[in-house]
Amino acid sequence: MNDINILLDRCNNCGLCMKICSYGAVEFLNKKVIINNNCCKCGICIAACPCSAINFIRDKQPILSENETHKGIWVFCEQTYGKAKRVSYELLGEGRRLADILQVNLSAVIIGNNIGDEARKLIAYGADIVYKCEAEILENFNDEIYIDTLTNLIEIYKPEIVLFGATVYSRSIAPRIASRLNTGLTADCTKLEINSDNRVLLQTRPAFGGNLMATIICEKKRPQMATVRPMVMKALTPNYSRKGKIIAHTPIISEKLSTKVIKRVKHLSSIKNISDAEIIVAVGRGIGEAKNIKMIEDLAQLLGASVGASRAVVDAGWLEYDQQIGQTGKTVRPKIYFACGISGAIQHLAGMSSSEMIIAINKDSEAPIFKLSTYGIVGDIMQVIPALIEELKTRIADKNLNIKNRFKKY
Repeated sequence: MNDINILLDRCNNCGLCMKICSYGAVEFLNKKVIINNNCCKCGICIAACPCSAINFIRDKQPILSENETHKGIWVFCEQTYGKAKRVSYELLGEGRRLADILQVNLSAVIIGNNIGDEARKLIAYGADIVYKCEAEILENFNDEIYIDTLTNLIEIYKPEIVLFGATVYSRSIAPRIASRLNTGLTADCTKLEINSDNRVLLQTRPAFGGNLMATIICEKKRPQMATVRPMVMKALTPNYSRKGKIIAHTPIISEKLSTKVIKRVKHLSSIKNISDAEIIVAVGRGIGEAKNIKMIEDLAQLLGASVGASRAVVDAGWLEYDQQIGQTGKTVRPKIYFACGISGAIQHLAGMSSSEMIIAINKDSEAPIFKLSTYGIVGDIMQVIPALIEELKTRIADKNLNIKNRFKKY
């Protein structure tokens, strides 16, 4: 295990490491800073130290090389009624980039019933090989069959990296597959990179309640596994002239299944899926109180936009969970994102940072959201939003302005 070391010749005893540690693992004893047994090796003290007086003492253990048995990148392509989910195409785009760095094949695994031409489509989106597992019982998702089948395939073909979308179903099966394979899994990644020197996957995700971004590695076990948030990676433009191989495999179906899907009922909601919206007007705690939400909805209606919210607004009961954007909500990538009274905490940025244009309105000129925004307005949203609504109404009346066409170029 790696240990954290204090470089006493650099330490100025400022105490910042003691203040930032959530575990009480840093103490001042006998006129020097020490690390006690409460340390969880998170490294937050290393990042915080202004003197670079804290570092890791890393174990000198061999790292798997490219000559080991595991080779290639896999993407689990989740599907519904034979059609792959959008996150599958996004992961294939990212997987293609990583596979090119490692100079290996990119493979897709799709499990279901009546998959049809979807396997060929996965090749168009970047896969070199598609492993297709079909059975009538897989018309509906069954975690036991998926886990048994995927584990079996991974044990046979030995990929070095396996990627899943951070969806309800994949979050259910990925940890259990990792446990069976005795390897690690990083959940809800927002960035992936490769250390080409040792073929280690650098998996970045929000940590400590979203207060910092942690890069996690799995040096000594294979495959390296990660779930990736939808709408974070970009799908490639499909190339239907690409050639690839489709390999059919029989799914592993136990005679002692503990669950059976009797019926599948679609969830009906009056709220449109904000993940598909081209324009989003999102509101944060800066709105003040519930009655002011009407103002945001009026602006969204004028823009032909969907209404989104920060976690604080949803927790207050002012908007629905289906409208929550961020680490614990939806991830979105609209053409235009209005951030109204949203400060820009890492948790929220994790869900909207890929937006093409971000327009931030906040009375705090130092709000983190302005560092990410395309345009920023420093002002009270209770004054800015009504003025914006009136201006839009005037322009629409004067010029018969169609907002969606107006922003098409973006």
